[in-house]
Amino acid sequence: MGSSQALALWVVITHLLSLGGGFVSCAKPSFWPNSATHDDAGCLSWRVMVEANNARGWRTVPAPCVGYVKAYMTRGQYGRDLDSVMEQVSAYVDQIAAAADGLDAWIFDIDDTCLSNLLYYQAKRFGAYDPMAFKKWASQGACPGIPPVLGLFAALQDKGFKVFLLSGRDEETLGSCTSQNLESEGFSGYERLMMRTPEYRGQSSSLFKSAMRKQLVDEGYRIRGNLGDQWSDLQGENVGDRVFKIPNPMYFVP
Repeated sequence: MGSSQALALWVVITHLLSLGGGFVSCAKPSFWPNSATHDDAGCLSWRVMVEANNARGWRTVPAPCVGYVKAYMTRGQYGRDLDSVMEQVSAYVDQIAAAADGLDAWIFDIDDTCLSNLLYYQAKRFGAYDPMAFKKWASQGACPGIPPVLGLFAALQDKGFKVFLLSGRDEETLGSCTSQNLESEGFSGYERLMMRTPEYRGQSSSLFKSAMRKQLVDEGYRIRGNLGDQWSDLQGENVGDRVFKIPNPMYFVP
């Protein structure tokens, strides 16, 4: 065995010893936090899996990580991560220009992209999605705007891009309050607000949003960028030239 291989083996052994309290465990390792995992490191690993789209289909924040997610969202790290995303978006926007025909477009998701639902999910301790409870919350039209996203929204409009807001919210019940909420938080002058109509009820977000983007492409629009907090906002057909994921460890939308 060469020296480099021996060193690598020693690193692995000492790491296992540190995890196993002095002995090497043969148990299959898991990065999904359980009731015995209360450290931030375990929850950080879980959040990385969420953002990398490796932890799919989860319904609630793992119980040991509720405090971690609350701290992440409210004590500055979420804001710093969001600012980093906006820096990447701005660098891309600086490299492109909107054509004079007015057909260069951007897609923005709404929930936890333009408007924040942190207060709602925090009150629920990041529990499973409840359609009726969320509808009651959203119908109040009091979701705070997310300032860095509003700044990007305005900058794109100034550069001549058409901004479309695409949401899985139900249009019949939440259309009016959503448009009013957006207006009150400064999101005005967008090209179109596109929401879920009866024909798309029960369809996954990825399929629904793919269909809406296809409509825009069929109308002649060129999707130059796509911004959302869920991977389902950014996958499927006609996603655009570039996609940008806003961090969100609060919930998962398929």
